[in-house]
Order: sequence, then structure tokens, then C-alpha cells
Amino acid sequence: MQKCAAEFSTEDCASLGFIKANLLCSSCDQLKDFSLDQLVEHCKECCHNDDSAPKEKKYARAILEVCTCKFPAYPQIQAFVKSDRPTKFPNLQIKYVRGLDPIIKLLDKDGIVKDTVAIEKWNTDSVEEFLNTHLEKEEDDDRRYLKTNQI
Repeated sequence: MQKCAAEFSTEDCASLGFIKANLLCSSCDQLKDFSLDQLVEHCKECCHNDDSAPKEKKYARAILEVCTCKFPAYPQIQAFVKSDRPTKFPNLQIKYVRGLDPIIKLLDKDGIVKDTVAIEKWNTDSVEEFLNTHLEKEEDDDRRYLKTNQI
């Protein structure tokens, strides 16, 4: 019998309660310590190998999408959006989408969505830490100014 190697999508993992972008396989092994053996198989389909995978995947841009009508249900996301924290990330866009629970879309340099992460259970610090970890750092303003004025 041949075994088929497949990997769950970001959405599949989210529906199982796993955040694929930051799930290390070593974390799956720890589930047994909490008598959660039945989750290990699905966890392994969503994780990244600790040693073989790059430590942190970086993305050129991110879009935080949320509906303002949902702010009462997600006060931590509202606090992040309304604070000065988003200004620390020039490559982050806040987009208001009617009826949408909060998500972060991660894009490559060509503007193509490469990953989507549900963030409804996150607090303001978690959002900021995630963006610090997964967003490429923008060049400082002087460098960008010089680049735009190149001949």
C-alpha cells in the first residue's frame, strides 16, 4: 500500500484550530504530554519542520482585514487597529471588509496572497509580534527617498 504525501492548506489547518504559519512540528510532539494524542496526526499535517524549514518565512506585505461592526466581539483587534502600532509597519494595510472576522493576508513582493491567518483569538501583542516576525523590514525613509530620486 502506497502512502500519499499531502499537506493541509492554511484554511484546513485553521478549521482544525492550528495556525499553520507558526506551527512547529516539535509543538505537535508536546500534545501527547497533555493526553491529546488524537490531535497529533492532524497537527503533523499543518506543521513546519523545526530544523529543515527556514526559521521564519518573511513576506513583503500584509493586509489586516476586519469589519468595524465586529470590533465589539474583538476588542483586542480593535485596540491594535486604533493604536499607533500599525504605523510601525509601513508594509501593513488595514482594510475594512463588511462582515469579515479579523484575518491577516500575507503577500509576496508581487502582491500575490501567499498565506492567510485567522487572528480573532489574538491580542494586540500577538498581532504585533506576528507582524514583526513575518513582515520584511522596510528600508528607512532616507533610503527610500534616495531610491525614488535615482536617475
